[in-house]
Amino acid sequence: MDSQELQAWLRLALTPGVGNTTARKLLTAFGSAQAIFEQSSATLQKLGSDKLASALRSEPPSLAAQLQTTLDWLQAGDDRRIAVLGDAAYPAALLDIEDPPLMLYMLGTLSRHADTATKTIANSLAIVGSRNPTPQGESNARQFARAFGSAGICVVSGLALGIDGAAHDGAMLGGGETIAVVGTGLDRVYPKKHLALAHRIARQGMIISEFPLGTPPLTANFPKRNRIISGLSRGTLVVEAALQSGSLITARLAAEQGKEVFAIPGSIHSPQSRGCHALIKQGAKLVEVAQDVLEELRLVPAGSAPATEVLQAPAEADEGEAPVPCAEDPLLAALGFDAVSLDALQARTGLDTAHLQAQLLELELDGQVARLPGGLFQRMAAG
Repeated sequence: MDSQELQAWLRLALTPGVGNTTARKLLTAFGSAQAIFEQSSATLQKLGSDKLASALRSEPPSLAAQLQTTLDWLQAGDDRRIAVLGDAAYPAALLDIEDPPLMLYMLGTLSRHADTATKTIANSLAIVGSRNPTPQGESNARQFARAFGSAGICVVSGLALGIDGAAHDGAMLGGGETIAVVGTGLDRVYPKKHLALAHRIARQGMIISEFPLGTPPLTANFPKRNRIISGLSRGTLVVEAALQSGSLITARLAAEQGKEVFAIPGSIHSPQSRGCHALIKQGAKLVEVAQDVLEELRLVPAGSAPATEVLQAPAEADEGEAPVPCAEDPLLAALGFDAVSLDALQARTGLDTAHLQAQLLELELDGQVARLPGGLFQRMAAG
């Protein structure tokens, strides 16, 4: 789009009192963003209040600066694009959600070719979860995402700490593409800890935002962007979530959009598992391996692509061959898979504190045990 058209869209987005719904109504009535601002006050009043007409006739004070910032950003690389309602580059999947964004800022290799991005989004899956996951939950997110990436499935998430970050990372480790939907302008990264991850995503996928450049990480923007995460995806997988969490908002939005919702069960004692258990009670599909999701969404034929499975049970012995017993470490057996305190482990094992701590440290260094806040320990499932 040229600078005049971009200016009209930015003006529409920046006009006080004009949300997505009102903007769509205006676009339907007048055909384009530029045409809206060519109307008289009397014409505009017929579609809304005097206050709305007055706002549309007054140029937002920040418009000139926002236009220049946006033009500079677009000219900084060929991996940047702005898609507006009606554009070929606008994801068709978002046209079916209740509140499609007016404008989408896109950054990354996927944004260079609209047809490629369309095909990628058509085979995408959202993975969301806690910002403070258990070590096992974070590992599960990375393993599942890696399996999906290996199967050619694009993973969509929100670039947040915890499950989101692990999902993006896992998808790229599996050689797949990933899309991050963020709650800030694309000229900043939040959280800052994910700066390097954001650069990787831009090289191996795309970062999307509906918010103008310069938008800071406002609290209200993160739940709002969740409808885009679910809207882009064929289904949503919740790895870990508390009962009151943004991940459950995403799952609810996915269900309202007619999308499949999946959840990984966890310990009945873990607060991070209660949201997933609630979803399963409400009809979400319980997931144990990546193949469960792939088959439900018919992204691969049933029984194929065994490499996409994670957390698999040990292979069965060949017929006529005696099974080889697996000698499990007694301390791992005592740990189980729930978080447990040092005192409880002492009671289960009879080991003194020094020997118990030494064995736990050895298992922790070997990646088989994770140390949790509050002096708890958790066994890690084999990847």
